[in-house]
Amino acid sequence: MSKNQEKVYGYARVSTREQNEDRQIIALKEVGVPEGNIYLDKFSGKNFERPQYKRLLKRLNSESVLYVKSIDRLERNYRDLSEQWRIITKEKGADMVVIDMPILDTRRDKNLLGTFISDLILALLSYVAETEYRTIHQRQAEGIAAAKARGVKLGRPPKPLPENFDVIYHKWKAGEISTTEASKKVNMPASTFRYRAGLYKKNS
Repeated sequence: MSKNQEKVYGYARVSTREQNEDRQIIALKEVGVPEGNIYLDKFSGKNFERPQYKRLLKRLNSESVLYVKSIDRLERNYRDLSEQWRIITKEKGADMVVIDMPILDTRRDKNLLGTFISDLILALLSYVAETEYRTIHQRQAEGIAAAKARGVKLGRPPKPLPENFDVIYHKWKAGEISTTEASKKVNMPASTFRYRAGLYKKNS
């Protein structure tokens, strides 16, 4: 690895372990980021308590260039994103490059106007990203509420009750056996037994 390559880093993030990071990794390699300098986190974007990101941050300095494929891979929340951008570009003195948005490249126009334009574009894009994220979640919540109002049952259907549930339930209700004993007899965790017992009472 050459000295120039040692200064080039990439960061990729997926929200869950089921999501695929291949597109981000390929994009980072295509712009010249060595595979050994790519840091990947499989965490949601709610905060920066991410182990690989923390490791990456320690390596950045004024001779570093950090690539991300898109701005939301760094963070969705506007305030947190702005703060991390400040830490990377101001405190660490590193350059930032957003592959999908070439205007967000701090190597361009190294003057006051260039910095102002980059910061302004970042503020606008991060605000739009956060607004879009909130809108999606709001629509999801509204859709769930509307479905519930129509009587649609969401989530997985509960497992059938064991054949002995009725007998055990009435013994438990009468105080003949404890919750722990009852849950063992129907092969359920105690919390699940109490929940199913509550539903059973409503439906019986």
